[in-house]
Amino acid sequence: MPQLNELKKNLSPGQVYRRADLAQWSKAVDRHLHQLQEDGSLTKLSGGLYYCPKKTAFGVAPADDKTLVQAFLKDDRFLLTSPNAYNALGVGTTQLYNTTYVYNRKRHGRFTLGNRTFEFRMKPYFPLELSEEFLLVDLVNNLDELAENHETVLAQVKLKAATMNAEALSKAVRDYGNAATKKFFASGKAEATVSHAIH
Repeated sequence: MPQLNELKKNLSPGQVYRRADLAQWSKAVDRHLHQLQEDGSLTKLSGGLYYCPKKTAFGVAPADDKTLVQAFLKDDRFLLTSPNAYNALGVGTTQLYNTTYVYNRKRHGRFTLGNRTFEFRMKPYFPLELSEEFLLVDLVNNLDELAENHETVLAQVKLKAATMNAEALSKAVRDYGNAATKKFFASGKAEATVSHAIH
């Protein structure tokens, strides 16, 4: 039992652990993991990933998405976002989606961690924080996945783009836009320039 107690002492409520993290405190990690799950000290989230439950006045709090993804990837360079974030841009998207994207450099595919499903997408470049410029570019990148009328949304995107910081938006398009998105914003700017010249 001394090793099991040593392992328990190193657990922090609300943290997510990989089996390899816990092996440093135990020479019989699989047996101890089984015992810790039986007494409720740990909850298994997926293969090799465990959560130390954090108790609140409302019951056990689920693992924080960021903590969960960081332990799964063994990396803190990722961006959590969702198509729902586009709704704040005011370009006509109103649907709610039960999808969380994880932009990262290590994993690709749909993974269920605990009772939540994440869509991991490998990308060479992404910011570590969401910005309005990034979201607008990301919306156009992912337009095919949205339920709204695409032409209506793109018309609103052009209007929105005209109100934003041109330099910051151009940088976001250059850094994060796919080929079709870059073409769309380039044509939008060309139209704006022609229109301005006419008037």
